Amino acid sequence: MNLTLHLQIVGLLLILLGLSHTFFNRYFGWQQELVHVSLLTRKVFYVHTFFIAFGVVLCGVISLAYAGALLQPSPLNRAILAGMAAFWFFRLLAQFFAYDSAIWRGNPFRTRMHITFSTLWIYVTATYLLAFVAACTK
Repeated sequence: MNLTLHLQIVGLLLILLGLSHTFFNRYFGWQQELVHVSLLTRKVFYVHTFFIAFGVVLCGVISLAYAGALLQPSPLNRAILAGMAAFWFFRLLAQFFAYDSAIWRGNPFRTRMHITFSTLWIYVTATYLLAFVAACTK
């Protein structure tokens, strides 16, 4: 597989991830969880969740629709790819350092999800990093 195809796969995965945020409220029971916080905190939480999902979808659309263009050598492409690699690298670190292992350890489903998302963040980060290197060396 070539790097253009990997960027497109990452794009599709990010679009699916962003759209899946639609179901997070119900799956995680946020409505019940957030009933005990102030209205401001609850609204900030929902607005931030929406914009995170929207940003992830937009990053996915750029990667899916403009994969070939992103690999062309230009300062803008290198900046976009470096930013994406850094963003997803720090998301990978958060998987291990921001979330307590007690959340998933001992729960087979959550353990599988932890492994799946860790693998996803590694793949996404590596793809953007390799694309950055390719855009720097052309």
